[in-house]
Amino acid sequence: MDKTFDPKSIEARWCAAWEQNGWYTPETVASVRGLDREQAPPYSIAIPPPNVTGTLHMGHAFQHAVMDALTRYHRMRGCDTLWLPGTDHAGIATQMVVERQLAAQGIKRTDLGREQFLEKVWEWKEYSGSTITNQMRRMGNSVDWTRERFTMDDGLSRAVTEEFVRLFEQKLIYRGKRLVNWDPVLLTAISDLEVESKEENGKLWHFRYPLVDGKLTDGSGYLVVATTRPETMLGDTAVAVHPEDERYRHLIGKTVTLPLCDREIPVIGDDYVEREFGTGVVKITPAHDFNDYAVGQRHGLPLINVFTPTAHINDEAPAPYRGLDRFDARTRVVEDLDKLGLVEKIQDHKLMVPRGDRSGVVLEPFLTDQWFVDMKGLAERSLQSVRDGRTRFVPENWINTYEQWLGNIQDWCISRNLWWGHRIPAWYDDAGHYYVGRSEAEVREKHGLTADTALRQDEDSFDTWFSSALWPFSTLGWPEATDDLKRWYPTSVLVTGFDIIFFWVARMSMMGLHFMDEVPFREVYITGLVRDAEGNKMSKSKGNILDPLDLVDGIGLEDLVAKRTTGLMQPQMAAKIEAATRRQFPDGIEPVGVDALRFTFLALASTGRDIRFDASRASGYRNFCNKIWNAARFVLMQCEGKDCGQHGEPVELSVADRWIISTLQKVEAEAAEHFRTYRFDLLAQSLYQFIWNEYCDWYLELSKPALQQGGEAAQRGTRRTLVRVLEAAMRLLHPLMPFITEEVWQRIAPLAGRKGPSVMLQDYPQSQAGKIDEAAEADIDWLKRFILGVRQIRGEMDIAPGKPLPLLLQNADGQDLERLKRLGASIEFLARVEPPRVLADGETAPQSASALLGAMTLLVPMAGLIDKDAELARLSRQIAKLEGDLAKTQARVANPNFGKAPEHVQQQARDLAARQAQDLAALHAQHDRIQSL
Repeated sequence: MDKTFDPKSIEARWCAAWEQNGWYTPETVASVRGLDREQAPPYSIAIPPPNVTGTLHMGHAFQHAVMDALTRYHRMRGCDTLWLPGTDHAGIATQMVVERQLAAQGIKRTDLGREQFLEKVWEWKEYSGSTITNQMRRMGNSVDWTRERFTMDDGLSRAVTEEFVRLFEQKLIYRGKRLVNWDPVLLTAISDLEVESKEENGKLWHFRYPLVDGKLTDGSGYLVVATTRPETMLGDTAVAVHPEDERYRHLIGKTVTLPLCDREIPVIGDDYVEREFGTGVVKITPAHDFNDYAVGQRHGLPLINVFTPTAHINDEAPAPYRGLDRFDARTRVVEDLDKLGLVEKIQDHKLMVPRGDRSGVVLEPFLTDQWFVDMKGLAERSLQSVRDGRTRFVPENWINTYEQWLGNIQDWCISRNLWWGHRIPAWYDDAGHYYVGRSEAEVREKHGLTADTALRQDEDSFDTWFSSALWPFSTLGWPEATDDLKRWYPTSVLVTGFDIIFFWVARMSMMGLHFMDEVPFREVYITGLVRDAEGNKMSKSKGNILDPLDLVDGIGLEDLVAKRTTGLMQPQMAAKIEAATRRQFPDGIEPVGVDALRFTFLALASTGRDIRFDASRASGYRNFCNKIWNAARFVLMQCEGKDCGQHGEPVELSVADRWIISTLQKVEAEAAEHFRTYRFDLLAQSLYQFIWNEYCDWYLELSKPALQQGGEAAQRGTRRTLVRVLEAAMRLLHPLMPFITEEVWQRIAPLAGRKGPSVMLQDYPQSQAGKIDEAAEADIDWLKRFILGVRQIRGEMDIAPGKPLPLLLQNADGQDLERLKRLGASIEFLARVEPPRVLADGETAPQSASALLGAMTLLVPMAGLIDKDAELARLSRQIAKLEGDLAKTQARVANPNFGKAPEHVQQQARDLAARQAQDLAALHAQHDRIQSL
């Protein structure tokens, strides 16, 4: 093996080998391993398809690390395992990307026309899609590339058409003129889930509507209504009061004059009105407000739409306002009402403003013809599948959120006024009648329409989530009854973020149950968001985005700054992001490799919690890779070309051998449990602890006395243990760190008697209770505490690690003496001590440094080991310096001006002061101990 671990060369080699040999494909895996696929339990994951709008981000890398760990684990467990890859066409998002690219050239999509524009989008899809798949390959994702899908490939397009036609024929899809959330920039309807409502500062205008007949009890001849959107009054068709409000109920059935419009509108009674809020009178605009629409439906009010699709005033409004932008119309309406003396008052007001999550513009409730899915029955069935346990959420608390949303679900507007997407399979004749079918030919045949009847296809496309809702089964061949569909549906688990539970998870559940009569996944593992080290959400505007491949391969500071500030139009923002980047990564980002990055994600994956990603932690796990590499080199140097006890020769196992084998069994049991419960953080912690601390730090050192001084059978037993435990550890770790484990396993496996082309095709280790040796574990625990006690004395007394120490034992009992007899050679070797001497009863110990081990005391006589006066002088100098440093840090923290510094800077200073105080206390304690000698 090379002296140093070079992840990049290893990753490139194994990425190519795994894919070229077909080891990601279930059929090939079964053939190589000799598995009967009919007997092997199926295990499948359908990847949440990344949008073809760019590249993979940290959230993708995190979720893919989780999915790949599960896939490799179950593949090694002998399951017939499929991880199915693919990408999503992402209707609105992708169309926006391409439109922006064209706009930079001064071209609009309407200049090109539908066909030419779609050609441009397909060009972008090929570029972006290939970038994404290359990134996935680079990260070692063991997906079956032979089954890769795209939501607009031919098979999935047929499935979407079938979905629409069947739902329509079952009367679960209908076309209607209803209010939708309308984006006046993107010119399309969007779903409720794509609306971001935020509190903003606004105004509340109070207007007087003159009564045509009748007066209020106080003699007033008008009703006062309040509105946050004055421009919509041009479409008012009523004013409403509560039917039991004594102030107004005598006016129900009478009319008021709608100012500016020369129309009379009725006063209606409806308990939607809150008597205690405002004046107790509200204007009703059924075509421009969702609540008003419901009131209008109850009272049979007309719907007057006064907006164009671009949110300008249309010809339904009075002439003076036609053609005005909605906000210009607002200003004009208020001015004109004020001139007429009809403005009662204007108040500052905070209100929730709905904005499109992609365009950011204020949305309008807009009356338009759209296609809708009747959701109530579908939602109830999905809810029942969760309640009866057929689908399980991890963590379980998401069930409450899921039930709350599905219990209040509204019909789903599935049409989008876009060109990019699955075009709706509906055709219209010149009379406005529509016909639904799988093709125009089917429509003509089904409805007896001859070639003389002109038909035109609906111009709209489907909401992206309408096609994505089929993903778990359309990717397996539905509506055909394919072998893949029979084998891997339902899928085993869905790994996804909480932010798309309603967009996607619920809709897949509904469609899976409806079309397949079975849930689409047995379990849903909900991940948190990947945030930066300070807990902030990663975003381009904050300049804290990290590209996972920059962590894998490394990136210089200047390149990182350029990457984060590219495309930012405001110089102030660019300067702020540059400063933050230089502060956080003064030396750029050092390469850590794929394994270290994946392990970082999994080690941070606490159930249901967001991840605070710190690049320094990934660097720490790069050191873990180095530790494994160096351990493997040591084992190879000790074992290659030597008898490792694989051919039946007599072996003798030391206490250390039996201990590490026993500990391995418990770690194997823990790994199985952590995979079962999706506790990847505990899994990573368990494997890290075992490999780094138990195997590398302790067992490799404990093996040296046997290898150097033991008999032939003892050496053979230790070599066998060295290679077998390391080989098993590589199999244990492989799902989390695939590259280094493959490289090490290839070298170690032959020595351990293992055969096979790849570690990923081996059995995952399973605990064997018969190999658990509690006595050996107790012995080594005592040994470790003994050695750590000696090392503690060395550290406290500042004695060089290699200097042999005299050692006395006081109050040793029979078990201590028995263990000392068996383990003495290891103690002397690892602790660098002379043979310990046991003090007789009543014997006075010389002046010594001490450490406790149960009732026994370890004593190291100080005579001749240290110069007491020189050591005290050295410690005094260190104490004086640290006291000065602590005083400066405390003064900085206490300075009132320091409170203006960024919070993370203040926290760093507080943490420094705490560390300095802790170190100072330790120095004082050491000074006192030496003073007492």
